[in-house]
Amino acid sequence: MGRLIELGADPHSILGAHEANGGGVVVRAFRPEARAVRVQPAGVAAELKDPEGLWEALLPKATLPLAYELEVDYADGTTITLRDPYSFLPTLGELDLHLALEGRHEQIYERLGAHVREVDGVAGTAFAVWAPNARGVSVVADFNFWDARTHPMRSLGSAGIWELFVPGVGAGEHYKFAVQGADGRTRLKADPVAFAAERPPRNASVVHRTEHEWRDGEWIERRRAADPLRSPLSIYEVHLGSWRRNPLEGDRELTYLELADELGDYVSDLGFTHVELLPVMEHPFSGSWGYQVTGYFAPTSRFGSPDDFRTFVDRLHRRGIGVILDWVPAHFPRDEWALAQFDGTHLYEHADPRRGAHPDWGTLVFNFGRAEVRNFLLSNALYWLREHHADGIRVDAVASMLYLDYSRKAGEWVPNEFGGREDLDAVSFLKEMNVTLYGREPGVISAAEESTAWPGVSRPTYLGGLGFGFKWNMGWMHDTLLYFSKNPVHRAYHHHTLTFALMYAFSENFVLPLSHDEVVHGKRSLLAKMPGDRWQQFANLRTLYAYMWAHPGKKLLFMGGELGEWEEWNAEGSLHWNLLEYAEHAGVHALVRDLNRIYKETPALWEVDFEPSGFRWLEANDAANNVIAFARLDAGGGRPLVCALNLSPVPREGYRVGMPLPGRWREVLNTDSPYYGGTGVGNLGAVVADAVPWHDQPFSAPVTLPPLAAVWLVPE
Repeated sequence: MGRLIELGADPHSILGAHEANGGGVVVRAFRPEARAVRVQPAGVAAELKDPEGLWEALLPKATLPLAYELEVDYADGTTITLRDPYSFLPTLGELDLHLALEGRHEQIYERLGAHVREVDGVAGTAFAVWAPNARGVSVVADFNFWDARTHPMRSLGSAGIWELFVPGVGAGEHYKFAVQGADGRTRLKADPVAFAAERPPRNASVVHRTEHEWRDGEWIERRRAADPLRSPLSIYEVHLGSWRRNPLEGDRELTYLELADELGDYVSDLGFTHVELLPVMEHPFSGSWGYQVTGYFAPTSRFGSPDDFRTFVDRLHRRGIGVILDWVPAHFPRDEWALAQFDGTHLYEHADPRRGAHPDWGTLVFNFGRAEVRNFLLSNALYWLREHHADGIRVDAVASMLYLDYSRKAGEWVPNEFGGREDLDAVSFLKEMNVTLYGREPGVISAAEESTAWPGVSRPTYLGGLGFGFKWNMGWMHDTLLYFSKNPVHRAYHHHTLTFALMYAFSENFVLPLSHDEVVHGKRSLLAKMPGDRWQQFANLRTLYAYMWAHPGKKLLFMGGELGEWEEWNAEGSLHWNLLEYAEHAGVHALVRDLNRIYKETPALWEVDFEPSGFRWLEANDAANNVIAFARLDAGGGRPLVCALNLSPVPREGYRVGMPLPGRWREVLNTDSPYYGGTGVGNLGAVVADAVPWHDQPFSAPVTLPPLAAVWLVPE
């Protein structure tokens, strides 16, 4: 790297073609280890001016601009001919640099990274990287035998971007940047904006040019016209590496192309509207499940190429299934070849460990106060929506972003300028991100995993909110699982643990999550959390699902929940698909399919999810009988659904339930049906509501409530 320093931040000012003092053109090339260099087609031999490898040739009759090639001989007898990278103008314009410096370049990924393109009719790859404090940067790659001396880049000024166009380089080349930091140390760094990467544990970036032709135009148009808040949203959360594996080939993970059909058909059959993928961005450690990202712009190569991932999304869209991506702007790992101390300084992260180091995860925290870092993350979110046609993002660990004292003790954090614990930079970034996403890509989903009482997470920024479309309801999840884990004999003492969620259900646009976090690290599977004998466990699980699908809020279920998995999720294995050979598990599977079908067919369950007018308590206080009942109402109020739950193992015969309308009410769902593995206690398909006021309703009906079961009723 010594030669790189001597060439300075602008190697093009020395290398390449320049006017000679006495007329003509002088061509200089830096080719270490070369035995001879000739400038073609002039056939002029260059003279070695520096033993380190600086060659110079004078073309006395030539004029600028000059089109030429370098013919280089090496001691091993190899001769290569190449277009000189130092004969091309910068591939970034002044507007790009201005917007990048201000942190307002929403498509910065179209300029940074590695882009296969033509310049002056010459095919090659344009490399660019942000490293404002570097003393020098060069491209190292397969094409130059990873020699940091041969392709030094030029700095484009105050924007801190280094650039080089390398002719003859195409898709598939492996590369990194050799960054000589402000501290004088040289680090080999993966490209922060690489579109592809080697399969871990290797970590080089890969030049990629998409060849995918999208065929989901109809889906995108429907999405742009849709309102997710007033549409059915039932999400199947998936970890691609452990959903299903191929046991005939060493238990290998399925590829994106295999998953496109197998997962697509499966989700379509079960009736989910969307899949949500645990992070697919490149990550070195599979044990992080994707949450320690190093390649923010690269789909993980574990399952195939970036275009294979595009095909995966495309095929799901053509099946009518949306794709939501988990996205991790809160932190990143310390791997030396990735973002950490990228140019020898704390570039992406805070320098102060009280702000820049995450105490729980051993990772680094983005510096949201730096314009270029905010721009990196904002453009990354847009990238997945635009270039991979994702239908939304779920932002991980938002609470850790919002609070300066998150998981920190007194003295381990720095208050904000007003003396508070709120991270004002992160708040500003999240607002800007949501405003931009919803403004640029109508119909997309932006959801926050946020576990505190921060107000207005899913409220518009103009009302003081953070601007997310949705917020995960962690309180509902915690309280509901706590209640269902109790033996029914004790549930009377915990009754309002179950009903409390309605005290705040309309304060945010909630998603009800039974996510991967609830079935790992000793928490047991959902089925194993349920009390009682085997029959009671399955009955409780079925009732939990029916309660969740009837409750206000959108739905999210982690893979395996629909199978009734006994074991905790294992990210290094596969779901236990053989469970479907057993009637109880097949019954849970069938129930989830029917829940999704009825849910989508019943506007009362999703049309008014986030306003009190869409919900009405019928019975909230019958703790002695472990019974709750409520009505869900559609926008017009004429097509309600009544949900009644008996959370004890004793049938309740003739239990009177208030009804909004008179007449015959069909039993559209009974989780005690033998079809789902139940005992068959029920209402013979219907009940009749007559003019007996009950539960503050003008009508009511005697309803048989099966043991540990839920009943859904709709008027005919």
